[in-house]
Amino acid sequence: MSLETSNDYTTPAVAHSVECYLSLVIPTYNESRNIKEIVRILSNLLNEVIPDNYELIVVDDNSPDRTWEIAQSLIPEYPQLQVIHRQHERGLSTAVIHGWQVGKGEILGVIDGDLQHPPEILLQLLSAINKGADLAVASRHIEDGGVSEWSIVRRFLSRGAQLLGLVILPRVLGRVSDPMSGYFLVHRSAVKPGTLNPLGYKIMIEVLAKGKINQIAEVGYVFQERQAGKSKVSWKHYVDYLHHLVRLRLSVGRIGKLRQQLPLPLKRFIRFGSVGLTGVFVDMSVLYLLHDESTLGWGLTRSKIIAAEVAIINNFIWNDAWTFRDLASHQQGAGKRLKRLLKFNLVCLVGLVLNVLLLNLLFNILKIDYRLANLIAIAAVTLWNFWINLKLSWRVTAVDD
Repeated sequence: MSLETSNDYTTPAVAHSVECYLSLVIPTYNESRNIKEIVRILSNLLNEVIPDNYELIVVDDNSPDRTWEIAQSLIPEYPQLQVIHRQHERGLSTAVIHGWQVGKGEILGVIDGDLQHPPEILLQLLSAINKGADLAVASRHIEDGGVSEWSIVRRFLSRGAQLLGLVILPRVLGRVSDPMSGYFLVHRSAVKPGTLNPLGYKIMIEVLAKGKINQIAEVGYVFQERQAGKSKVSWKHYVDYLHHLVRLRLSVGRIGKLRQQLPLPLKRFIRFGSVGLTGVFVDMSVLYLLHDESTLGWGLTRSKIIAAEVAIINNFIWNDAWTFRDLASHQQGAGKRLKRLLKFNLVCLVGLVLNVLLLNLLFNILKIDYRLANLIAIAAVTLWNFWINLKLSWRVTAVDD
């Protein structure tokens, strides 16, 4: 079966009926050189253990190499194959959830489409689920696990990301040896796909944080090198990962319970303020690099204007993806996003004028240290920026049908 989606998916209003045992999602982007092989291998493996009781769901994000088209051509040969062609949405995690929402299996799973996850490990994961596990994870960090030819830098980044996750979400990521794994199976009864709201590509962190996961099993595997195609990992994935960790930290435990009891405007303001803290860091860092005598030594006003503009762009990206995400979802497209950025910039530039005036007042007249004066000025305009942006920048004036 082939399905094309031109709009972002929405959470189904009704529960799925279980019609097969396993729904295995294969998220793809530019995997035309691998898709035939992985479908062939997985089909052969699953036909031996659960014939006619599984479905393979390829979710492709409109690959330029037309991976989705190649996958569709395989359907006559592999009747258990479904292909979803997403035309206006990107992201591995959302692709997985989209596939799970469409799938009708009792067990939900995900495997990369590049053959770096050994398909044969799937049988061991199925065995672990059959023995009672709610979640079966393929791990690189237990016995029989590892990576093939990773560089020192890549190993450092991977371990560093895991350590950061353990610091921010110790009770979540600490439950498994390889929380960064993208190869796992989970009972549908233990997780509701419609409640998941992941960011980036580490979907299992969302499952661990929000699912009702009791028993976990891990199976060691060696992460393979690519045989064809190019890696999709970039710096943006690491930024999304950090954002995802922080968002989950604010949604689980005591903090999460408190936030659920807060009215929506206050929730937004707390998010806006949290984003503002990242902007403070950006602002202060750039101001120091430009103004301090030990660096460039530029004038205070010029340095402040540049620092503030960099912070404004930083804050817009985070607010659009988090604080006002529900409102932004009704205004899809690069043009509308650019329009929001211009409005946001205008509002913040008015705040910047107030900020600069107050900064000069505190620094030049009251003789307060420029760093403390800058913090006071930032705090003074935060409420202004939030309220006006809520009413102007993310106001929905037109929604496409």
